[in-house]
Amino acid sequence: MRSTLWKGVQWLGPPLGLFIVVLIVWQLTTSLFHVPTYLFPSPWMVFQAAQEKRQDLLQALWITGSAASLGFLSSLCAGFVISLAFSQSPLIRRSCYPYAIFLQTVPIVAIAPLIINWFGFGFRSVVIVSFMIGLFPIITNTTTGMLAVDRRFLELFEIYNASRWHLLWKLRVPNCVPFLVAGAKTSSGLSVIGAIVGEFFVGFGSDSHGLGYYIMLSSGQLKTDVLFAAVLTCTLLGLSVFVLINLVSQLVLQRWNTQ
Repeated sequence: MRSTLWKGVQWLGPPLGLFIVVLIVWQLTTSLFHVPTYLFPSPWMVFQAAQEKRQDLLQALWITGSAASLGFLSSLCAGFVISLAFSQSPLIRRSCYPYAIFLQTVPIVAIAPLIINWFGFGFRSVVIVSFMIGLFPIITNTTTGMLAVDRRFLELFEIYNASRWHLLWKLRVPNCVPFLVAGAKTSSGLSVIGAIVGEFFVGFGSDSHGLGYYIMLSSGQLKTDVLFAAVLTCTLLGLSVFVLINLVSQLVLQRWNTQ
């Protein structure tokens, strides 16, 4: 028990210590140099703004988190299925892979008008943006894992006349698990970013709004304390998603390593 507690202190101590130092320096900077609050509010003002807007921020956190989660899960499922197809046919891979790269490289602002025309403003369009941004890491990592099979194992399966179905589910899919986990870690963070960015462009038009909306609204009104509170809430969401995906990944990899 004591050993576990000490490990937790060693893991959490440095980042918490650094966070406290940053807060102290932040507070001293705003107090000593009399920085205008609309440019750089003090931590206490940010805390007060978060307290005043806590209901709105919590609701926005739930909306953005839901959009990011749906976008991530959709990209995970779709990316895995696409990778299955890519691993089975070089022709399909060469034909479709450039379009997967397109999803990663095209600016969201360039395709936002299309998304709005097709799906309208609101939550559904935000999920689509999150899905598009989180899809590419799943495809590229999972496809790499399915193709990176040891040649000796392939020859062994050929000796026993294994069908393509058995080769896929008994060899390629198990081999891609660590790659899929790595892609999921990257995709989960990008899905959160995609949900927030999506709310900048396609998240309007409904009674409920996510964190991206409050960031834009407070920035336009020069309510910098509310802006900082919304940004810190986004950071909390990103950290929570990363920790959750990391824990799930460790469980998956532990089971994979024992097989």
